Amino acid sequence: MCLPLKRVLRFIPRPTMNIGLVTDSTADIPLELQEQYGIEVVPALVNIDGRSYEDGIEISREEFYTRLPNLNPPPTTSAPSVGAFQQRYEKLFHSGAKSVISIHAANSLSGIFNAARLAAQEFGERVTVLDSGQLSLGIGFQVLSAAEGIASGMGLKALLALIEDVQQRVRVAALLDSMEYIRRSGRVSWAKAMIGTLLHLRPLVEVRHGIVHRLGQARTRLQGITRLTETLQAHAPLDRLAILHTNAEASARQLLDDVKSLVRGVPFIVNVTTAIGTHVGPNGLGFAAVPAR
Repeated sequence: MCLPLKRVLRFIPRPTMNIGLVTDSTADIPLELQEQYGIEVVPALVNIDGRSYEDGIEISREEFYTRLPNLNPPPTTSAPSVGAFQQRYEKLFHSGAKSVISIHAANSLSGIFNAARLAAQEFGERVTVLDSGQLSLGIGFQVLSAAEGIASGMGLKALLALIEDVQQRVRVAALLDSMEYIRRSGRVSWAKAMIGTLLHLRPLVEVRHGIVHRLGQARTRLQGITRLTETLQAHAPLDRLAILHTNAEASARQLLDDVKSLVRGVPFIVNVTTAIGTHVGPNGLGFAAVPAR
């Protein structure tokens, strides 16, 4: 059974602030969990018609995906400023944190990690910046594992080992409804070369260690969803699961119904942040999962 997130939160202890935790909005952590664990989330930027919007704050995900197919020129994304990260680190230290762990989108796919790294230089060894090698809840599950570790009183060394363990196990895959958005992003080496052969197909992709790999393609959406389901079944049992989508909630709920028995924890559904959706396009469907050890 998939319990409402707010009911689950009643049973989660609030963390101490001895170690602070920072991430960025591409981690797709639900707001309730951000607040419960005191996670500082720095928004990425999505640029539309010469104006920059804070990811998930100044424009809703639903509005963005509705507008996306008709935006010309297409939107772009950019990293937060170095100062935005410095402000969050200072906030945590002023609140009593002795050290900070800062976990971010894959350095190979975004400039966010580098902005955080530059910001951390002002604080010396008190801030540890980590490249998650991932996107969306592939980052988020690393952050949430760290948050739970902080809440249980784990020290910095143990937390870093825990994050590394989750990073090695996490799996993120998606079915794209179109090649167009990932091709024009210019951030996936094989996308431009494959546009001819995949023009009328739906690609399946996976993010591993900061690289977007092509898993295959499907002629129909139903075939693609079947492949996603089979991939999740191959990874089962799962410790954590999130179904990811870009304004395709009905498909996401159906996929969750089909696979929720595979996960030990409470799964949830996330409409993926605009900073990622810019490169994925609307009607995408996927998952982030942490297989059990």
